[in-house]
This record gives sequence, structure tokens and C-alpha cells, in this order.
Amino acid sequence: MRFLADLSDDDVKWLDAKAAEEGKSRAALVREAVSAYRAEYGSSSDKERRLAALRAGFGAWKDRTDIGDSVEWQRRERASWTRPWDPDYDQVRAEFPDLFDEEDDRERELYRK
Repeated sequence: MRFLADLSDDDVKWLDAKAAEEGKSRAALVREAVSAYRAEYGSSSDKERRLAALRAGFGAWKDRTDIGDSVEWQRRERASWTRPWDPDYDQVRAEFPDLFDEEDDRERELYRK
């Protein structure tokens, strides 16, 4: 499909110089620019699909009964990522002592020195 586009004289001069530099036509550069723009921003149908996926996933865990309170579950999961060298190790260990052992405490002492 062909179309007509209005460009400023400066834009046409730049496009001609770029086309000559790359050994391509103006049309080829415009096609590449449109392809690059679509790759970066997607089509509206891509955006609609992504939005639909977000909506479908929102609240997906609300009816789960196997994890108890979902906020507490999430806090515990995040706490399990705490390492002995993290600045909040002592506070996290005090709140979730079963996630840590004596080896973690020995490692913590090494980082305090």
C-alpha cells in the first residue's frame, strides 16, 4: 500500500542524506522506521492482549486456601530471601526464626567483622 506523507524540507534533506549513506531508498528507511516503532510500542491489539492478561491475572490468588493469609505468605516468602549479609538479617531472623539456622548465624558473624 502506498501513502502520501507531508514532511518538512529539513526532514526530507535528512532522509535523503541517510538514504544515501545507507544505500537505501527513502521508502525503505520509512518502512524500517515504522517496523522499529511497532516493535517498540506494539500494535493496539498487542496492548489490548497485554491488558487482558493483566486483568485475568489480577486477584488470581484471592481464593487460595492453602497459603493462609496471602500478605503474611508473601512476607514470609520475601523473608526467606534474606541472607546473613543483608542489613535487616537480625530483624527478619527475629520475626521468622524457623527460616534460619546456626550456620546462617555463623556466616552473619563473619560479615560483621
